[in-house]
Amino acid sequence: MSFTSKQSAFINAAVSYNENVVAIDFNSVNKTDLTNIANSADLKFPHWLTRISDYKVGRGLWSIPVNGAPAIKAVADSSVGVEKAPDSITDKPVPAVPVTVVEMTKGSTSTTENIPAKDSLFVPFGNFSDVHSILKSKMFYPIFVTGLSGNGKTFMIEQACAKAKRELFRVNITIETDEDDLLGGFRLFNGKTVWFDGPVVEAMKKGSVLLLDEIDLASTKIMCLQPVLEGKGVFLKKINEWVECADGFNIVATANTKGKGDDTGNFIGAGVLNEAFLERFPITCEQDYPTNAIEEKILNKVFDKLNIADSEFVKKLVNWADVIRKTYLEGAIDELITTRRLVHISNAYAIFNQDRMKSIQMCVNRFDEETKSAMIDLYTKIDGEVLNSPATTTSQESGSDECPF
Repeated sequence: MSFTSKQSAFINAAVSYNENVVAIDFNSVNKTDLTNIANSADLKFPHWLTRISDYKVGRGLWSIPVNGAPAIKAVADSSVGVEKAPDSITDKPVPAVPVTVVEMTKGSTSTTENIPAKDSLFVPFGNFSDVHSILKSKMFYPIFVTGLSGNGKTFMIEQACAKAKRELFRVNITIETDEDDLLGGFRLFNGKTVWFDGPVVEAMKKGSVLLLDEIDLASTKIMCLQPVLEGKGVFLKKINEWVECADGFNIVATANTKGKGDDTGNFIGAGVLNEAFLERFPITCEQDYPTNAIEEKILNKVFDKLNIADSEFVKKLVNWADVIRKTYLEGAIDELITTRRLVHISNAYAIFNQDRMKSIQMCVNRFDEETKSAMIDLYTKIDGEVLNSPATTTSQESGSDECPF
């Protein structure tokens, strides 16, 4: 088995520690031994060793692979004739009464790097530079990002991680999300009862970025993250293990509200978050929709990827969305056109033979009839060239020439 330079340095330090400081059993070392070995060579604690199940020989005990592999995977108990680990369910025969003993083993932590790929369609705007600076610093500094739907909150965080080359664990929160989903729990795996770390613990151990997406949909069960939000680690009571935050670990949460509930009725399920929970986020970033210039740049990139050259349509789409958003903020309409929906319209434009009105109509059909008609009518005021489109003719049969809003 091959090791990285850091792993090899620790193994060499263990050999030196055994020869020059204190004699240790490489087949059974605890966290104190691992810490002492690391400190003796001015190295970091070997989280890689404790995360790999092959090196675990018992509760709180590991073997150091001085010969390239775990020294002992399981210790046989000659009195009963079975292995203590890693079997999760074994029948131990005892005199007179057979007793079934369930032994818990631990699943391995992911060794795959989850660094998001850079997206050529991404255009930095809004809070991107601030979020990137925080993530790049590798300081523990939780961020709460709030803003209306479809304005690129999650996409921005993913691309900030991509640029900073930071590993990202994204967890989509629902009202059903609980401690078992976040911190981990026991799972039936290959006929064994195995403990698997949750995404929060995975991110903590690997020093990664944890993204809690749609955090305002959570119930009070999210309060299990209180110590994690303080950067102090967390105690996994089900397996009696304390997990510390590795260097670089950070938390970013996104929400459509500020955790105070929603009065508009647009974000069903968004509730009121505990004040103590919200107070553990040092900063809140308010993410708005991009400016017209930025949004045009985004759509032009989408059009380029689709091999379509129609900058005029892009300008009209952006102006149309801008008017609807301003009308929404004034309370004259209950729906708006998001940046995400403009991208949907762009893709529909490529699919439906560059039919402007059909692509718009297909993508606004999700709204109620009155809102949909008002949006389509508004676009015809901005783009007179679509008046002869079959889709436009249908929507205009009962319309008027006045502004729909």
